[in-house]
Amino acid sequence: MAEIFVSTDIEADGPIPGEFSMLSFGSAAFTADKKLISTYSANLKTLPGAGQDPETMKWWKKFPESWEVCRKDQRSPEEVMPEYVQWLKSLPGEPVFVAYPAVFDFSYVYWYLIKFAGESPFLYFALDIKSYAMAVLKKDFRTLTKSVMPQSWFDSREPTHVALEDALQQGALFCNMLSENLSQQL
Repeated sequence: MAEIFVSTDIEADGPIPGEFSMLSFGSAAFTADKKLISTYSANLKTLPGAGQDPETMKWWKKFPESWEVCRKDQRSPEEVMPEYVQWLKSLPGEPVFVAYPAVFDFSYVYWYLIKFAGESPFLYFALDIKSYAMAVLKKDFRTLTKSVMPQSWFDSREPTHVALEDALQQGALFCNMLSENLSQQL
């Protein structure tokens, strides 16, 4: 069965799940040849008893429009996460979690999937776009930023901090990287 690359971006009110809440997430499912198959997004109600990290909330003040978008039409995680699992299982291949940075986004998505759906179709696997770029470009990880990546990899550069929009942008970036890397190997 083919792999489906599920580019995912989350928005949160703090650095770790459980103590803080995932406010919004968006996923864009792509084939390796950059065909967009489907998208899923939801804005979530905050976790009972969870806090808001002061530094994260200071950051959000710089993006009031994005904050407004992620606070509209909030749904409970108990409703959303099982629905998301069904969406993932409906994809025409094995879902591979893809993000930039995967360590942050995956920690939230995995925690919410296990807590509210009891399973993760991603298992324990997440593909980090920056790590993939490091391997392709043979550059040091800490010095590798989007600004030094080839322009040909980008359809657009600036994230909007709206989860689905950023997931679409990151998915296109990953597929462009994958395509260029595979064509160089031929």
